[in-house]
Amino acid sequence: MARTKPKTSEKEKPAEIWDFIVIGGGPGGLGAAIYAARFKMKTLVLTKQLGGTVAFTHIIENYPGLGSVSGMEFAEKFVQHAKMYKIPIKEEEVLDVAKKGDMFSVKTHHGTYVGRSLLFATGTEHKKLGVPGETKFVSKGVSYCAVCDGPLFKDKIVGVVGGSDSAAKEALFLARYAKKVYIIYRREKIRAEPVTTTQVEKEKKIEIISDAIVTEIKGDNFVTTAVLEDVNTKKRRELALDGLFIEIGGVPGSSLAAKVGVKLNEKGEIEIDRSSQTNVPGVFAAGDVTNGEYKQAITAAAEGVVAAYSAYKHLKRAAIA
Repeated sequence: MARTKPKTSEKEKPAEIWDFIVIGGGPGGLGAAIYAARFKMKTLVLTKQLGGTVAFTHIIENYPGLGSVSGMEFAEKFVQHAKMYKIPIKEEEVLDVAKKGDMFSVKTHHGTYVGRSLLFATGTEHKKLGVPGETKFVSKGVSYCAVCDGPLFKDKIVGVVGGSDSAAKEALFLARYAKKVYIIYRREKIRAEPVTTTQVEKEKKIEIISDAIVTEIKGDNFVTTAVLEDVNTKKRRELALDGLFIEIGGVPGSSLAAKVGVKLNEKGEIEIDRSSQTNVPGVFAAGDVTNGEYKQAITAAAEGVVAAYSAYKHLKRAAIA
């Protein structure tokens, strides 16, 4: 009688090895995955938020070839394009990464994945004001996403803290619902793109309060006022509000990259070269988490594409060596 081989348990099976593990599901990560698939690299995408934060943008009008689309529609186009190549996309938050010889291990709640190269397209997390009342009134008038919560403030008075293009667009979106929208900015003029600035100036519901910072958020069960301080005179006053939307930029999601020795700059951004390569061989980065000066969906996608090509060349060199 022929002997049958003993069955191996799941734990005894060797780990599946991926050529390219992408951490992040926004334009940078999915753009990289699409090109990696075209290069016939065995690619895996792990992401906490499929589509990335761009999915929560009201309107996108600066991505060449698409005209005017909602953030959700824009993100869906990237997701569907990636799925066209049958790229495995797992909505799993990455908890830890480690370098083991020439390989990298990536741990989530569901397991550990092993790859020959990595891409960090982990974006940013919303920066907080850090003032009294902010934490207390989160979801009780304090929000970091106009698209998510804007409709809840129909015929209300709201404020937007920040002067970037994103902040201006948040204000324009909120003007569709609120009866009054204040843009509160610490400088003399907002620094939105000229087209966005013109739209803000034409919107009668929007009023810009310049040279002001929020020092405290007050309320009972919900937000009722924000304490403003003039940056020049230091005088304070209270502004009656039903809601306050905070759009003051983001904190780079680079802590995982630092665990494998990736170099960060003073802002905590991942330093990359023109090949989207970090200082660690086989580790690449793209999008808002990097030290790129212009942070837009199109630059994130471009950096991701470059990263995929760089990873492809890295693996070819490793195979020859």
